[in-house]
Amino acid sequence: MDVEWSGNWVAERLGVELVGDGELRELLGLALRRNPKRAHLLVSNVLGKHVPQRPSVVHGVGFELGERVRDLLGEAEARRAVVLGYAETATGLGHAVADGLGVAPYLHSTRRPVAGVAQAGGFEEAHSHATSHLLLPEDPDLLKAPAEGSPLVLVDDEFSTGNTVLNTIRALHARYPRGRYVIVALVDMRSEADQGRLAEFAEEIGARVDLIVRARGTVRLPEGVLEKGRSLVSAHDADHAATEPPAPRSVPVRVALDWPADVPDGGRHGFTPAHRAALEAALPGMAARVADALGDARRVLVLGFEELMYAPLRLGTALEGATTADVRYSTTTRSPVLAVDDPGYAIRSRLVFPAHDDPADGPGDRYAYNVAGGGFDAVVAVVDSAADTPALHAPDGLLARLAGHTDRVLLAVVPSYLPSPATDGAHSPTTGRILSPASAPSPTSHRQEAAMLPEPLRGPAFSSYAADEVGWLLQDLSDTPLEAPTEEREEAIQSGGAHYAESLPVEYQPSPRYQELFKAALGTSAARIARAVGTVTETVLAERSRPGEHSPDRPGAGTPVLVSLARAGTPVGVLMRRWALHRHGLDLPHYAVSIVRGRGIDANALRWLAAHHDPADVVFVDGWTGKGAITRELAAAVEEFEGFNPEIAVLADPGGCVGTYGTREDFLIPSACLNSTVSGLVSRTVLRSDLVGPHDFHGAKFYRELADSDVSGLFLDTVAARFDEVADAVDAEAKELLAADRAPTWEGWAAVERISEEYGIHDVNLVKPGVGETTRVLLRRVPWKILAKRGAGADLDHVRLLAEQRGVPVEEVDELPYTCVGLIHPKYTRGATGADGTAVSAK
Repeated sequence: MDVEWSGNWVAERLGVELVGDGELRELLGLALRRNPKRAHLLVSNVLGKHVPQRPSVVHGVGFELGERVRDLLGEAEARRAVVLGYAETATGLGHAVADGLGVAPYLHSTRRPVAGVAQAGGFEEAHSHATSHLLLPEDPDLLKAPAEGSPLVLVDDEFSTGNTVLNTIRALHARYPRGRYVIVALVDMRSEADQGRLAEFAEEIGARVDLIVRARGTVRLPEGVLEKGRSLVSAHDADHAATEPPAPRSVPVRVALDWPADVPDGGRHGFTPAHRAALEAALPGMAARVADALGDARRVLVLGFEELMYAPLRLGTALEGATTADVRYSTTTRSPVLAVDDPGYAIRSRLVFPAHDDPADGPGDRYAYNVAGGGFDAVVAVVDSAADTPALHAPDGLLARLAGHTDRVLLAVVPSYLPSPATDGAHSPTTGRILSPASAPSPTSHRQEAAMLPEPLRGPAFSSYAADEVGWLLQDLSDTPLEAPTEEREEAIQSGGAHYAESLPVEYQPSPRYQELFKAALGTSAARIARAVGTVTETVLAERSRPGEHSPDRPGAGTPVLVSLARAGTPVGVLMRRWALHRHGLDLPHYAVSIVRGRGIDANALRWLAAHHDPADVVFVDGWTGKGAITRELAAAVEEFEGFNPEIAVLADPGGCVGTYGTREDFLIPSACLNSTVSGLVSRTVLRSDLVGPHDFHGAKFYRELADSDVSGLFLDTVAARFDEVADAVDAEAKELLAADRAPTWEGWAAVERISEEYGIHDVNLVKPGVGETTRVLLRRVPWKILAKRGAGADLDHVRLLAEQRGVPVEEVDELPYTCVGLIHPKYTRGATGADGTAVSAK
């Protein structure tokens, strides 16, 4: 009897054609992705990912490809080869190819960062649902080619455009060059346009590149297939509303595998021929224990878990020999695919459940396809110990979902393999440790090492700055109510009931008079600011550039990476970036991160930076120094992160707190006059436990509704327009500063302590020195009084206006190291400000 091809449903509705070798339709079916980058999904019948298949078939296909690689290379080169598989779909296939090759170690890419394991490389898979791949070998020499050369064998399920594999080779070749590469795939689906790229690529890198596949063909896509696919998915969803999952028919039972000691759970950190031999010896015993627990089950599914494909696959092959049951194998996946119960469609059903391994890219749905309705009277779910979490066992978790479709669910847990932390700068491939389920680390220990954190927020989606001006390493809390009246915030902060970073002040809306004052101040000070910007930037370029140094996996290594402290530092960071581009043609990366007094810097932001840049290149940037509290906070915070230089580069350093600055004068920087409307419409940063988890970036809001009042671009453009005018003065000042003793004097801190005692405040946190900090007091806090240096002129016009509006006295004083100092009310209560919110004199 003829069996309908499992690609007919998609082919008929989208006009997609699959043409090629006679075997192609036996190997592949078609489904529809829930992915804006590709409409269709090639569904393999022999990979064991979406379609349950006999384990011996799945392993045998990869093993046969590995034998062909060995024949191609010859014995000598095969022994020097390394096999690299792609997460998540091809991790098991890559293992099987390495088995067929027999004598080569295996490594697969991963989307799970592991604390303490150095990243040996990474790459992006543009069309994938989850794009970031990491390479985390325990042995750092695994990917290095010895002097006599060694082939690298790259294994993926399909060779479609070739972009992913060729980009991987290009990235690795720059760091670990070798003379030969072998690409292995189940199917070669390149279009005619892509056919010639392989030879061109090999010539480009000066290496031999071979291709071994099981079958060849191509997919012909009609015009507008993406739009048609999205419409088809939407229409099907509308016609088939989600139904309540069936109640569990059984209680899952845990079965002990007795996994062999010192055998990794897979190739995430490397898997050697010795590991393979140890596993082979242990498989019969493990399969016998599972078979005993299965009892009289006649149709059994061994279900793996995302990247954990090889361990359940080999358990399945052993189970085929230990029982008379019909054994099938597939795995869960993070890829969202439309399910259609039609014999001409490759994905007949899907189970949906929450991620249960605390994934680095955050919580979300995961899927098991073609399990429901598959006629299985038992399912053996195989996970690693890092994924054996409460979420796995929850009422909506994977085990409960499986139990709604089968009479028996067994849980087999493979202990996660954790390489030992490096000592002497290297990892030994024999010093890792196996963790039993009981001693497994908490999911947090498997959480992100930043490469899997979200990409930076950029304008215009977040902030009014252009996308290339700054990337915000923050999470967007724009839809969260965070503002509180100034008086309520001050009462909570001073009483210890709340930290200042747990809420936001109501954004100050400047009066027309104040806006005019800002514009006048900007016109007066633009050249002075431009000069300070140029001076600090030239100092940074002279002292923090490392010419001649280059890291292939971090393009631009040796060039400063500006990291501004959001948000006061961010306009300065943008201006420094503009100066470097204008004067030197240097396109410096610029990011904004959060730092909170008393809480430290955003550790996840530092992890992201370390994953994408050399920490030695990072230059922290702020607007100005007051008493140096943030300077001290940063120095303490980065002690836990290797390679970062804690020194801050600032526009103005009146407090004498840093060694890299544009000036030490305390003058009006107009960006201090306003809040978000001069800082890209971004709020100050927020750190609150119910909003910011241990693996999230700190938060901030984008005040899109204030766009009509935004002067962020005006500020930047006005200052940048004066760059050429001040260039000669900058050259002279930078040369002078580079030769001078710029050691911090901490003069400002001493002055703050003196003022705190002299005015009976006894809390240095309530003393805010400098024009910028005084302005913040008047805009955000409950001010008590302003101390102004006698004779200070136009630099304080806006301070006097704000003080007048809030009823705050301005006291002229002598011998003040700052132009002004703002004092927060030291004994604040609601009543202290009166009904109109104005301050009162000291009692």
